[in-house]
Amino acid sequence: MTLDGVFDAATMKEWFLPYNSDEKLAYLQENVLTSDAFLLGRVTYEMLAPHWSAMKNNEDGIADKLNSAPKYVVSSTLDKAEWNNSTIIKNNVAEEITKLKQQPGGNILIFGSATLVQSLMESDLIDEYRFLVHPIIMGRGKRFFREGMVTTRLSPVKTKTLNHGVILDCYEPAKSQATATQA
Repeated sequence: MTLDGVFDAATMKEWFLPYNSDEKLAYLQENVLTSDAFLLGRVTYEMLAPHWSAMKNNEDGIADKLNSAPKYVVSSTLDKAEWNNSTIIKNNVAEEITKLKQQPGGNILIFGSATLVQSLMESDLIDEYRFLVHPIIMGRGKRFFREGMVTTRLSPVKTKTLNHGVILDCYEPAKSQATATQA
């Protein structure tokens, strides 16, 4: 995302691509390769599925993982998900995500999908937030966080400056005072 929270795919050529580096690519690869499943909103799924499902030579070092791992698409309107190993979650989203999180295995990675992330924040289902903040102010565009959404307190986990001034910020939900004193 940009410093002012813009993250939309339509403007990535202005804010994301100019800041590419081997270091950023390695970080993105690591996130994909260490994930056991992927969770996507409909819009993100419809953007990624045609691109990655056509890849047959492990492009960018992640195509094989993206094409073979389970993918869960949250959508009330999508009728079919043809990308290999994709399952649509239409109803009881919080309950279904809770079930996924209870299964054996590791990380479930969400790509973009701001609307989905915001709904999961309200249900306290996000364990860690990872942002690559690009040093540019767009002044326009779709923002990751919307006006009026639920306030969520976070605790920093990691911050690292990558090449070209891109900042990796990782946070986890802050424990409430009551929880912190009981631990």
